[in-house]
Amino acid sequence: MRKVVLNSTPIIILRNIGRMDLLKQLYENVYIPYGVYEEVNIVENCQIEDFIKIVKIKNEEAKQFFPTSLHKGEVEVMILAKEINADLCIIDDYLARQHSKSLGLVVSGTLGILVKAKEKGIIKRVKPVVDDMIRKGFYIDKKLYNEILNICGEK
Repeated sequence: MRKVVLNSTPIIILRNIGRMDLLKQLYENVYIPYGVYEEVNIVENCQIEDFIKIVKIKNEEAKQFFPTSLHKGEVEVMILAKEINADLCIIDDYLARQHSKSLGLVVSGTLGILVKAKEKGIIKRVKPVVDDMIRKGFYIDKKLYNEILNICGEK
């Protein structure tokens, strides 16, 4: 079973569009550090699904070595991913993604979840899901929007 660590944005946006099932169908279980749980709980104020495992990071001191421009949850995602030797980190923030890659982590984002869901036949089309995400406040630049649709053969 793959070890996947999530940041808060993918959880929040997938919950907002009613598609948390994608995470469960693609990955079975996912991990979030306690810092992400706190962020999601503040924003969403609801229960975490049973397939999401909340884990406290062991090395709290490691936080001091990360740029202050990164959020607590993003930093904890990277630390947890290293601690559990994760196969994948799902983070949307550009700076956090770049920092994760510099640490040798494999990174994807919410849009990557949709591409994978289409490849596996879980969803038929990516465009309606991305459009729903945009309506619910997810920002995606027009160039990336077109790239994703092109990758999925929907352009």
